[in-house]
Amino acid sequence: MTLPATTLDDPRALAELRARTGGPKDTGPKILEHVLGWTLVVVVAMLVTQLGLL
Repeated sequence: MTLPATTLDDPRALAELRARTGGPKDTGPKILEHVLGWTLVVVVAMLVTQLGLL
C-alpha cells in the first residue's frame, strides 16, 4: 500500500498514521488532574517541613 506524496508531506496526516502507544490522551477530567497535582504538592511541602529538611 502506497500513500500519495501529498499525504507524506502533510504533518497532520502523518500524525494520524502513527500508532498510539497507550500514553495519556488529551481528553479527560483536567480539573481532577489539577486538584490531585496541587494536593500532591501540598503534601510533599508539609512532609518536607515536618522533617525539617527546609
